Amino acid sequence: MALSKVEAIAIGGFDGMHVGHKALFDQLGEHGAIVVIETGYANLTPGCEREKHTHYPIFYYPLDDIRHLEGAEFVEHLLVQFQHLQKIVVGYDFHFGKDRRYSHQDLKNFFTGEVCVVDQVTIDNDSVHSHKIRAKLQIGDIRGANRFLGHNYCISGMVIKGQGIGKKELVPTLNLDCKGFLLPEEGVYAALTRINDEEHFSPSVVFLGHRISTDGSYAIESHILNRDIEHTHRATICFTRFIRKNQKFETLELLKEAIQGDILNAKNELCHLSL
Repeated sequence: MALSKVEAIAIGGFDGMHVGHKALFDQLGEHGAIVVIETGYANLTPGCEREKHTHYPIFYYPLDDIRHLEGAEFVEHLLVQFQHLQKIVVGYDFHFGKDRRYSHQDLKNFFTGEVCVVDQVTIDNDSVHSHKIRAKLQIGDIRGANRFLGHNYCISGMVIKGQGIGKKELVPTLNLDCKGFLLPEEGVYAALTRINDEEHFSPSVVFLGHRISTDGSYAIESHILNRDIEHTHRATICFTRFIRKNQKFETLELLKEAIQGDILNAKNELCHLSL
């Protein structure tokens, strides 16, 4: 969308693009856009990953470029870029300007158009925030995190060389390097994996953590169920359920038995999904 057509913007950090954020986006209308204040701390949807979760165009404002602006100066900065701006949408806890000293009430004083303030969104009487989603992921509560997100938590990365024993001794896996993403608790997960830029997601079993039964190194590995994968450069993993914590096995045979159990659990979890 051309800048000249933008009439409404939603402003925030929007890490995760969760259901609370989407409540803001629902107020934008046909000629809306999203303004991301990029703090550098986003790790649920780092960088342009946010663009996978909305049809609205996104404009990024690095915090270091605007942190010195007073409230009125910040609004003027917006009006220079969005010359036909009629509406600004923010959350109830929105703060802006130098030292974050300005609130949505100040925004109403500085901006002559409509200021829409969206109340907090709750699920089961629990307010939805990015920091709560991070906390859920760090304890392996994938279902809880996904409920707050409104979509499956996903990480993406380049496929890298593994330790080499998976295909020979255990099961073949894709090894990923997922820089910038918050990684869930170490363990085994049922997941959906997308290869390269395919539209199709394949059911998979994912292990992430230290390979304490073999070489001890940290790994992110996806075993695609019922499909052979070759010539892969990039993959996306979307987590659906936590299966078990990382644990040490004394022999490769015991590890292989555990992996077969993980595969069965993942199939049971994913069989009802339309893939």
